[in-house]
Amino acid sequence: MSSLSKAVILARGLGTRMRREDGSARLSREQAAAAEAGAKALMPVGSRPFLDHVLSALADAGLAQICLVVGPGPQPLRERYNKDIVPSRLRIAFAVQERPLGTADALGAAESFAGGEEFLALNSDNYYPLSAYAALRALQGPGLPVFRRRTLTQEGLIPAERVAQFALVKLDAEDCLESIVEKPDAAAMTDESLVSMNCWRFSPAIFRACRAIPLSPRGELELPQAVQYAVSRLGERFRAVPCEEPVLDLSTRDDVSAVAERLRNTPVRL
Repeated sequence: MSSLSKAVILARGLGTRMRREDGSARLSREQAAAAEAGAKALMPVGSRPFLDHVLSALADAGLAQICLVVGPGPQPLRERYNKDIVPSRLRIAFAVQERPLGTADALGAAESFAGGEEFLALNSDNYYPLSAYAALRALQGPGLPVFRRRTLTQEGLIPAERVAQFALVKLDAEDCLESIVEKPDAAAMTDESLVSMNCWRFSPAIFRACRAIPLSPRGELELPQAVQYAVSRLGERFRAVPCEEPVLDLSTRDDVSAVAERLRNTPVRL
């Protein structure tokens, strides 16, 4: 059994797409308030916030030490997980990303939490299958679950045009990551294309990569770029773990009802 027990959740996002009122989604008062605040992680899905489900799945997988990367100032996430509830299966810490400079910068804020150990990193607005966590914990080094586009669109119900914006993965002959391209050319994506959903097992070397990369054309320090640097310049080997189960993606208001329905009977124990 793996001794890996730490996970970093990137929860600093501004929730820009969730704030938009386009689409036909009908939200409850509580859901609308969360959407307007851009608080995707605290979006009520059923009787619990979305992040409760994510945290419960991590606990089920044996990941008991969690770091939430948040912004500066008063934070609803701190209120919930420091005051409103007291988890019995998890220990939750916080790291602060001072400015919204991208996912690689956000991860860098959690370096002291990692403490020189390997750890998982994931988005706060994705619900990943338990099998993905288990496979990553079973590895002997860095890795990532890879998902086929058709699995994400057909079973995960993620719109194809959104999946086309996800990072495209190319593997070598040993099923290790050769390249990763953020927001690839849409023509390069097919139903069988392998996609990263920003869930990783990292070694401490990733922090060196996060510090080394320049700003992307979008003006951010992006985690896929840091991963590519770690592969190309630092010699890191990321083992790809095929995953045939879908990821639930809570990005827009139109996602809320479908995600809530999929999680309706999922038990939550923190």
